[in-house]
Amino acid sequence: MSSTPTGQTPPEPTAAPQEMTLIEHLLELRNRLLKIVLAVVICFAAIYPFANDLYLLLSDPLRQLLPVGQTMIATDITSPFFAPLKLALVLAVFAAIPFILYQIWSFIAPGLYAHEKRLAFPLLASSVVLFYLGAAFAYFVVFPLVFGFFTSIGPEGIVELPDISSYLNFVLKMFFAFGVAFEIPIATILMILSGMTTPADLAAKRPYIVVVCFIVGMLLTPPDVISQTLLALPMWLLFEVGILFGRLAQRPAQTDDESGHPGSRTE
Repeated sequence: MSSTPTGQTPPEPTAAPQEMTLIEHLLELRNRLLKIVLAVVICFAAIYPFANDLYLLLSDPLRQLLPVGQTMIATDITSPFFAPLKLALVLAVFAAIPFILYQIWSFIAPGLYAHEKRLAFPLLASSVVLFYLGAAFAYFVVFPLVFGFFTSIGPEGIVELPDISSYLNFVLKMFFAFGVAFEIPIATILMILSGMTTPADLAAKRPYIVVVCFIVGMLLTPPDVISQTLLALPMWLLFEVGILFGRLAQRPAQTDDESGHPGSRTE
C-alpha cells in the first residue's frame, strides 16, 4: 500500500476527457448550420442590390458576340425579377464557401488524428481555390469560345434573342461542371491517402481515365466539340496533377508508419 507524507493530502485523480454525447453533437451541428445560413443571408443582402449589374457582367461574354441591335430578352414576365435574384443567391453561396468549409472543418477536426489534421485543412483550402479557378476558367476561356461557336453557325435570317433565364441556367451549369472538374486533384489525393488505390495503379489506368474525361465532358457540356474538349483536357491534366501530389503526400505517411510514431487524436 502506498502512503502519503504526513500533513499532505493525496492528489486528486485527473478526470479523463469526456466524449460528447449524441445530443451534444446534434446541437453543435445545428449551431454550425445556423451560422452557415446566417452567413449566406448576409452575403445575399450585400450582393442583391447589385444583382442587375452582376447579371450584365455575367452575360457580357454572350452580349459582346450578338449582332449590332440585338440583345437578350425575357420570355417570362417574372424573369427580370427572378433571374437576378437567383444569380444573387448563387453568388452568396459561392462567396460564403470559405466560411462554410471552415464550419465543416471545425465540426470534424476534434475527431481527426494529428497527421490527418495536417492534411485535411490544406485539402479543404485547396478545394475552395480550385473550385473558384474552375469557374473563372469557364468564364474567361470557355464562354467566349462556346458562344462564338454558337453565334456563328446559325442559319441566315434567324435572329438570335437569348432568354435571360435560359442563359443563367446554362452558365450556372457550366460553372458547376468546371468547378467540380477542377476538384479532381483533391479527389485523387484522398483516394491515394485512404488506401483505395495507389499512384502506380492510377497511372496504369491513364488511357481509361482519358476516355472517361471525354465522356464526362460530353455529358456536362453542350453538344459541341469545343466545350467538350475544353472540359476533358483540364480534367485529364488535373488528374495528372493529383497523381503527382498524391505521390508527394504518400511519402510522409509512409515515413510515419515506418518510424512507428503515428499521430494521436487530439481533443
